[in-house]
Amino acid sequence: MTLTERIWIVIGESAKYFRPEVLSKIARLELRARHVVEGFLSGMHASPYRGFSVEFADHRAYVPGDDIRRIDWRVFAKADRFFVKEYEAETNLRTHLILDCSASMAYPEHPGTGRMTKWEYAATVAASLAHLLLHQGDGAGLVLFDHEIRKQLPVSASRSSLTGLAKTIEACAPRNDTRVKMLFQHLAGTLPRRGMVVILSDLLTNVDDLILGLKRLRHRRHDVLVLHVLDHDELEFPFADRLLFEGMEQALPDVITDPQSVRNGYLAALQSFISTIRRACLDQRIDYALLSTADRIDVALTTFLTTRMHLLRAKT
Repeated sequence: MTLTERIWIVIGESAKYFRPEVLSKIARLELRARHVVEGFLSGMHASPYRGFSVEFADHRAYVPGDDIRRIDWRVFAKADRFFVKEYEAETNLRTHLILDCSASMAYPEHPGTGRMTKWEYAATVAASLAHLLLHQGDGAGLVLFDHEIRKQLPVSASRSSLTGLAKTIEACAPRNDTRVKMLFQHLAGTLPRRGMVVILSDLLTNVDDLILGLKRLRHRRHDVLVLHVLDHDELEFPFADRLLFEGMEQALPDVITDPQSVRNGYLAALQSFISTIRRACLDQRIDYALLSTADRIDVALTTFLTTRMHLLRAKT
């Protein structure tokens, strides 16, 4: 059975963001924890716990595919909602994929044949990482955000949870402004256990709020990865003729200008913006990668994961 056929069986009709050519390239790679995380670890990730433990750890919301024998009926009687019991031995690594679905991620609005928007690119990367995590026996959850939390799926190590993740992403369309201050406040209240947090965004937001939020995640001892997704146009500014530039968020004014007259200033500001975020990540021991939508996803992911694997192995 081919990889495409196996993906179709698991995901069904919601396979848009699960691309066999990407998954086959990263199948032999690993996404390992760089810092100490909580949970039972079977050799891949560093653990703060000693010895084998199957003690009760927490409740989480039931998702389709979970074993109904794990439902806590006492909690159901009180809350009228299904929750399942989690134990320390069930998940090697709890990874939360934080996916930006604000309006700026819809660029380019008319991508043309074969060109992906930032949203499609980031969503495909997120889905690929979720598939990799579950393939290696870890758990993955999803948070979609713009100026609020649009949707959140709990961490699950069940292969069938990929169906819900795929459908949730497909049902979402980029809109609204980006407010990361709200996002990090929400994460601080809903991620009580240490784990991995992967942020996929163009990061076009208040930089001070972004850096402060990243510091708070590291202060709570999460392993944080920032995948900075920008379009080729944003990185290269290839425009030549006089154009109308339209603001996609926060009711920004439309501007008609000669691109050649502002190109150098724009690129300098962009590099300053990227350098500020990269430096802040380095200071907090956060992995940062700049991804261009012009790069093949399988190549970009393979490069990032391979580099991370080599660094971790050199450290250990």
